[in-house]
Amino acid sequence: MLELLVAGGWLMVLIVLSSVLVLAICIERLYTLNPKKISPPHLLATVWKQLKRGEMDATRLRTLRESSPLGRILAAGLGNAYHGREVMKESIQEAAGHVVHELERYLNTLGTIAAVAPLLGLLGTVLGMIKVFAEIMAQGTGNASALAGGISEALITTAAGLTVAIPALVMHRYFTGRIDAIVVDLEQETIKLVDALHSEENTEAAS
Repeated sequence: MLELLVAGGWLMVLIVLSSVLVLAICIERLYTLNPKKISPPHLLATVWKQLKRGEMDATRLRTLRESSPLGRILAAGLGNAYHGREVMKESIQEAAGHVVHELERYLNTLGTIAAVAPLLGLLGTVLGMIKVFAEIMAQGTGNASALAGGISEALITTAAGLTVAIPALVMHRYFTGRIDAIVVDLEQETIKLVDALHSEENTEAAS
């Protein structure tokens, strides 16, 4: 393995560093993008029970805000619940925007590596072929080992770049899909709270 890295030239250092970064991002995002941590299953039901009992004071609201991303969105809405439906929805959308931004953390980096790694491999190919033609110009085609070394460097960097880029691209698409599903779930939960809270207020006002 070390021989392949050495044969690939200095560009292999960048490709290897890129692979380490991809692995670190994937592990971190797999841990962070846990739907049950982001949107706990029974959180909305618990919040609604507290609201019905009149237990949602400032302390519980702060605890809700710190509990999870969904809790942060719900707390933002509840904090402005009595300013009207539209104000509540705007505060929820603002909080949701911050949450989504955090969910998408490092995805740009992952996508950039997926795009750049093949280019690094291609650059290695070009540099390797330049060495081959330079050797041919200097010594002719008689030095087979020198020619093989240049061709080997070209092929190794190309393969290494693709080896990093393909998993990075796959994981980028996977995380994007997971985030989309989480965002839909967050929207459904917050809409339930807004509808339930303001429909009840309208019922009380009508009676």
